Amino acid sequence: MEQRKEGVMVAKMMPQQNPIEQLQARFKELETQFKAWLAKQSLPVEVALVTATSAAQGAAIGALMGTLTNDMPSSLPATPPQGSPQAMASFQQAQSLAGGPLVQARNFAVITGVNAGITSVMRRLRGKEDVQSSMVAAFGSGAMFTLVSGMGAGAPNQAANAITSGLFFALVQGGIFKLGEKFFKPPVEDVFYTKTRSMLYNLGLQNFEKNFKKGLLTDSTLPLLTDSALRDAKIPPGPRLLILDHIQRDPEMRSRQGSGR
Repeated sequence: MEQRKEGVMVAKMMPQQNPIEQLQARFKELETQFKAWLAKQSLPVEVALVTATSAAQGAAIGALMGTLTNDMPSSLPATPPQGSPQAMASFQQAQSLAGGPLVQARNFAVITGVNAGITSVMRRLRGKEDVQSSMVAAFGSGAMFTLVSGMGAGAPNQAANAITSGLFFALVQGGIFKLGEKFFKPPVEDVFYTKTRSMLYNLGLQNFEKNFKKGLLTDSTLPLLTDSALRDAKIPPGPRLLILDHIQRDPEMRSRQGSGR
């Protein structure tokens, strides 16, 4: 308790962080901790949780979009057009994309849930998440969306229509993945700072996370930290004392320090 109060006092003496940035940092910390916990679970548990949470998010987005575009179904003809199969397919596609909140919630839940579930399976089986895994997940979500939404109901071969839609989804997702790789680099180093980030947040010293990253002071180096190492990372005396005191009080850190001697 005293340690927490000291951390708050030191934080008050430092420049205040933007509340939005604090919220983002807290959310990022919780997300990292959840992913670390999820990685320790069995494959069926991980797939079920990832699919359910992603489907719930997709349903919320779909319901919102369906609410905003609720007047679109009224602009469609009441009866399907008579003529070529292409006209029938276009009419069914428009129907599936112009449904109300419940229809769009279902459609988006299927797309996001199936995509996330397949992605987690591929990541476990292949040990990485690359463009191939992304395209397989997109293929599955596209094919399932076609079957659930009824886009291929009037096609002569519904399975072939689902495969075609899956291939289209896979190509689009593959292109997006490659563009993301080219222009945006994921923060791969974040997984090495889970305990560090949690410690700094509890001490009210989250502003110094960038110092730890610049000094490559990862979670594995926490039991080895010294005043000199923290000074080299340009951390002021007060925060250095709080960090070292926290490490000395932490039972896990003490046990690792003892085993290292």
